[in-house]
Amino acid sequence: MIEFHLDARSGIAPYLQIVGQVRQALLLGLLSEGDKLPTVKEVVAKVAINPNTVSKAYRELEHQGLAAPKPGVGTFITRSLGQASLAEHGPLQQELRTWLAKARAAGLTGPGIEAMFQSTFRDSAEGEKEER
Repeated sequence: MIEFHLDARSGIAPYLQIVGQVRQALLLGLLSEGDKLPTVKEVVAKVAINPNTVSKAYRELEHQGLAAPKPGVGTFITRSLGQASLAEHGPLQQELRTWLAKARAAGLTGPGIEAMFQSTFRDSAEGEKEER
């Protein structure tokens, strides 16, 4: 089962952080169709967040067609976004861990690593568009 983590410094609304974490877990194959999300009560106890915020996140997931409530049972994933399981991406993940270790050894911190990744990702995506 997914465990949510909120970053108060991110500037992203808490409910959108929850939605984003579910989408990311779906893309990575960590969640799949039929999996149960934690109850609102469980999330509130674990993350110390307002229950309305969790409910809003779950409603947004419903709106996106990614989850559906089953009254008295819980909220369940209704479709997957991933094309392959995390295990199939193991070699890529290991390469990324190696790169992260090199980045930290070079003195980069979390925000610097994120900024470099985002910049490189955007540049790469723009380069792919130009090649088409």
